Amino acid sequence: MGLLQDLGVDGPKLIAQLINFAIVLFVLWRFAYKPVLEMLENRRQKIAESMDNAEKIKAELAETQAERNKVLSEANQKAEKLIADAKEAAQQVGEAESQRAVKQAEEIIRKAREATEADREQMMVELKAEIGRLVVDTTAKVSGKVLTSDDHQRLIDETNKELAA
Repeated sequence: MGLLQDLGVDGPKLIAQLINFAIVLFVLWRFAYKPVLEMLENRRQKIAESMDNAEKIKAELAETQAERNKVLSEANQKAEKLIADAKEAAQQVGEAESQRAVKQAEEIIRKAREATEADREQMMVELKAEIGRLVVDTTAKVSGKVLTSDDHQRLIDETNKELAA
């Protein structure tokens, strides 16, 4: 003990200080360090749970993204099919309208030909009658005699035969 006294250390005070230090250490351990360690452990667990949740969320997000892409792909395919069907329907309607227009045009042409033929026949009848009248008038003037109705009919018939030939 002489050495400790030479250094200025008092033994009973050292023991009292060691006991006080042990008490402070125990109190700190019990009321400060242990709750801090528990808090740190709880925080570590919460962080680990958050990381697990983040991984789950990432997985769900990737799954949701894949589903969304699938739904978009299906919607695009349906839209393309609808567009193709609409184009086909429009083409069919166009073809049907075109055929209907062709039929209408053919009907109009047929009616025009019939009307033209009827007009032509009417004009030929009128022309034959006019030519017959002119032949009768000319014959009467050239011959200088009065023609009977039988003569008129005979000249008209002969003229019509010559025109038909």
